Amino acid sequence: MAMNLLKQIAGSRLPVSFYRTADIDQVRALRAAGLIVALVPAPSNALTLSGPASAAQVLAITQKGREELAKFTYPQPRPVRWRQRPSRIFARHRANLDEAARPTYAHGLPQ
Repeated sequence: MAMNLLKQIAGSRLPVSFYRTADIDQVRALRAAGLIVALVPAPSNALTLSGPASAAQVLAITQKGREELAKFTYPQPRPVRWRQRPSRIFARHRANLDEAARPTYAHGLPQ
């Protein structure tokens, strides 16, 4: 996916070069979208727009690319619910402790 490549580019030192055909195609797509500034080789066969490409070099990420990166975030893990609240056993234990902490009088009636 091109957005994953954009995130990879953002995390590396620029300029960065890509040599695999699939990566070069993704760099072309990012460049066509205006997200990066890149040097991409022209296809060797102008009629079919294909042919072996040796390398593509990404020089910079544009402002539009940075805005897209800000939108593109992975979902944050949700906190585990059982750690947020005490268990029922702990709640009963706390209730028993609260009752034990209250002063009791000799006749057992509250004053």
